[in-house]
Amino acid sequence: MNITQRKYDILSDFHSVYRFLEETYDFNTLNSYLLPHYWEYAHYLQWFDYIRAHRMGLWENDGNLVGIAAYEMNIGKAHLHTSPEYQHMLPELLDWAENELSVIKDGKQSLGIWTTNKEIAKQKMLGERGYQLVHNEPVKIFRYENPFVERQLPDGYSLISGIGIDYAKLAECFWRGFDHDEIPPDINVDGNVKVWNAPHADKSLMTIIVAPNGEYACALGMWVDYRNKYAYLEPLATVPKYRRLGLATIALNEAMKKTKALGAEYCFGGGREFYTAIGFEHICNREIWERVW
Repeated sequence: MNITQRKYDILSDFHSVYRFLEETYDFNTLNSYLLPHYWEYAHYLQWFDYIRAHRMGLWENDGNLVGIAAYEMNIGKAHLHTSPEYQHMLPELLDWAENELSVIKDGKQSLGIWTTNKEIAKQKMLGERGYQLVHNEPVKIFRYENPFVERQLPDGYSLISGIGIDYAKLAECFWRGFDHDEIPPDINVDGNVKVWNAPHADKSLMTIIVAPNGEYACALGMWVDYRNKYAYLEPLATVPKYRRLGLATIALNEAMKKTKALGAEYCFGGGREFYTAIGFEHICNREIWERVW
């Protein structure tokens, strides 16, 4: 065994990390929710901190990736993940994260570590290091063996995929759909083009509902892990004036049906009650354990 450790190189390591996350996916622990598409989606968002990406750490055994200490968007919160047979290295990954991925505020360092409530050994390690549970949120999935909750598309509305779309309309839909106010003059249309042309983005799985006036009323992105046979929803938004029409349910069902036809067996959704109401089940909690020193 010849384990080496080095810094992450965003240009040369992105795809190998993606494959590593696919190959080591565990439905029980969810890799502390460091899912491959979660990893890719964050990298392609305009808010991702490219400047500090080198602070992420990689561990290799004879050149094969066996562990990673990484952030999603910015330093301050980290994921620690190893191949199953290398879990004994987690304290070393935590050391790296504390040195490289923590933030300093008011003269003190702080770091949050993402985990799930099913990762008992990792929770024990964090507790022994002085970390405390400060946040938890539900993880929900829809199993495709269950029936879909059907809604009828209102008159005058239509469903389209992400192929050949108007990215300015999409940017406005997501902006308003996440409850922002007036559209800024410099709304990032290019950022939307970038995300939806990521290496594993499939524009045919994106689902958009067009209002009678031509506006994009509701939109979502959908990703598929073909190796592990699941779908990953990110994001889903409905413009406020078009809510309570069943549009989110219609768009999500359409996208899930597409991924079921491609071999996926379940879909990850959000934590809100909306997902439970249409058949998603709570399988575990995502947690943040935090330490300040």
